[in-house]
Amino acid sequence: MAVPTSSQVLMRGGELSAHPDRVRWNAKYEAAGEPEFAPHSLVEWAFAREIPDGPVLDLACGPSGSALRFAADGRAVTAVDVSEVALGWLREEAQRRVLEGRVTLVQADLVTWRPPVDDVYAVVLCTGYWDEPLFRAAVEAVQPGGLVLWEAFTEEARIRRPGLPPEWCLSEGEPASLLSDRFSILLERDLPDQAKRRFAARSA
Repeated sequence: MAVPTSSQVLMRGGELSAHPDRVRWNAKYEAAGEPEFAPHSLVEWAFAREIPDGPVLDLACGPSGSALRFAADGRAVTAVDVSEVALGWLREEAQRRVLEGRVTLVQADLVTWRPPVDDVYAVVLCTGYWDEPLFRAAVEAVQPGGLVLWEAFTEEARIRRPGLPPEWCLSEGEPASLLSDRFSILLERDLPDQAKRRFAARSA
């Protein structure tokens, strides 16, 4: 599969040509080769439960099989990532599956990008990234009855990778401690072999 060009991707993140995260992640995706587009296991967990009607926001999506899984379920999906390589692959696969009309691709720096003020989502999903201000903003966009599905590194990851910035890792009790009372926690599980925490909550 050819690496798609940035012209195939909706650009909303400002000028990213020299952004170090864009450069780093483009290189990683190009080196990894063609993705498998498997949905994340947290998404499959959610499909075994009640998910209300409504759109989905997939943050730091990469070449997301999860976005395709939700689109195949008939949902509008907004998939946001800094890498146009990942987004381009996702677009090509959505086209192959005749799902492109349901998937909106947004290239953006998630340190500064935020959901549009009037947008609400049945599901907010992020399975490979942590930024506390983004989390706080994203959960405010969850509609009543909607789900927050999140997975990120814990502080244990810094023992294995000392160069990992602490702000990229969940502190003790996060993200549960950052939610308002309108959320009920459905799942909170540490994955010691991966130094990650898996989390799900539902909005009242």
